[in-house]
Amino acid sequence: MLVLAIETSCDETAAAVVRDGRSVLSSVVSSQVAIHAAYGGVVPEIASRRHLELITPVIRQALAEAGVTLEQIEGIAVTRGPGLLGALLVGISVAKSLALACKIPLVGVHHIEGHLLAGFLQQPLAFPFLALVVSGGHTHLYRVEGVGRYRTLGRTIDDAAGEAFDKAGTLLGLDYPAGARIDALAKQGNPASVRFPRPLLHDGSLNFSFSGLKTAVLTHLQKHPLSVERHELPDLCASFQAAACEVLVKKTEAALLQEGLERLVVAGGVACNSGLRSAMQAMAARRGIELQIPPPSLCGDNAAMLAVAADAYLASGCCDGLELDGLATWPLDQAGCLEPQP
Repeated sequence: MLVLAIETSCDETAAAVVRDGRSVLSSVVSSQVAIHAAYGGVVPEIASRRHLELITPVIRQALAEAGVTLEQIEGIAVTRGPGLLGALLVGISVAKSLALACKIPLVGVHHIEGHLLAGFLQQPLAFPFLALVVSGGHTHLYRVEGVGRYRTLGRTIDDAAGEAFDKAGTLLGLDYPAGARIDALAKQGNPASVRFPRPLLHDGSLNFSFSGLKTAVLTHLQKHPLSVERHELPDLCASFQAAACEVLVKKTEAALLQEGLERLVVAGGVACNSGLRSAMQAMAARRGIELQIPPPSLCGDNAAMLAVAADAYLASGCCDGLELDGLATWPLDQAGCLEPQP
């Protein structure tokens, strides 16, 4: 099946053409980072308007790079949620228009479902497995029994990890988005220079909290202002990153033990972080866990990741009608339309 996938949940306008939910023929992502950097974060109205400008040329480019026409497309996948509602509606409106005009089946896919299955575009992983999805808007642990079969085990009770990275970066005087910059500076610093707190690390739950870690950075800077030369910046970045990664890794390890699982997926934008990737690899090696972390190109928001679930849904006759609407919030365990396997 040849699927055209469309993603507009936040500030990336993306389209991809994927064959059989595995082979990526094209993947086009147009980022709005430069636009929103001036505001220190994503401005929903600006994001929506930019999606309107970009969505048609991005889809045309994806089709051209794949060497196919709309007449050859057999299914359309689009992010239904969660995300910025105005941004979601741009992609959904275009997807419904194409489905109606070309008489192509359409399916709305959960954004996080796309992330946790993104690695299947390189190498499928046997079910069941544990998934940690960690991004600017989400930090969740899921038990994954199959496509469309997800159970939430833990989640952040306040800030997502990626949000904490960006906010801490702002406090440190780094440009938005700060996650990649913190990662780069952390490689030059001493992670033991400042002992930042590890929120909820020993509370016995699988939930996360990162607002206290962000506040700890602020408190430290109030007591120890950065010098003009900012020589201590790499140490602060390394210490912050070490604290965040330790919580993510140890909570994930606890979930693996609780669920008796031996396979792990780490996905989402923060999965690009080299410190997190290294720490997860070390834990997996120590525990004998099969670990899948998608390459950075599949960790950030993209459209190709949607096609894995979409192909399974469409092949099983699951599709949506023209009444499909966006969902700003949408629990993953309420997504999916495949019947549970016996």
